Amino acid sequence: MSTYAVTPVRAVIFDFHATLVDQGEPDTWLDQALARADTANPLDESERAALLRRLDDIWIHAREVDPRSERDLSAELHHDVFHEVMRGHVPDDLRGALYEVMFDQWVAYEEAPRVIGELRRRGIRTAILSNIGIDLRPIMEREGLVPDAIVLSCEVGVVTPAPGIFEAALAMLGARAEETVMVGDNWADDAAASALGIRTLILPRTRGRNHGLEIVLQLTD
Repeated sequence: MSTYAVTPVRAVIFDFHATLVDQGEPDTWLDQALARADTANPLDESERAALLRRLDDIWIHAREVDPRSERDLSAELHHDVFHEVMRGHVPDDLRGALYEVMFDQWVAYEEAPRVIGELRRRGIRTAILSNIGIDLRPIMEREGLVPDAIVLSCEVGVVTPAPGIFEAALAMLGARAEETVMVGDNWADDAAASALGIRTLILPRTRGRNHGLEIVLQLTD
């Protein structure tokens, strides 16, 4: 009977949004925006409920107006697509306030900094990879996420599921595909890493402060 050796894991690539950080609760997001906008047109109960549903699925709606994810190639497009998605659903001043406080809602799952730190302690190189049109470094610093490499679509000029962004991550890590694990939340985008031979773990979006990232440590034992 033949046996096959499994290449040890020497590098881990993490998706950012809904993998390492939760996007927060739409109620809190809306209330912070309302406080900043000081809008003269308060929302009634039905309007608030509809807006909360839209905010909770904001990036799903974004794909309707931006199917090629061009918003993830520049800060200007990221801003413009958000406003296009929300146009007609909220007053202009509230729409602007929602965008301004959006990034304050992104909070790391409580185990995320610990898992990345433990991987690095074990000598396993880590990268955070994201389809995003803005620089995430200030948010990573705020949330205690300290990888060896940061791979942003707006900087490398390619978005998942295209292989180029994963290839960029491998190059930054100095790692081969077969010794790397990709951890994400989206089968359509993040699992595309498997086409390059990168072992892939999909943890769908969860609610609450923990996302189950400790399983990554088991993969590298």
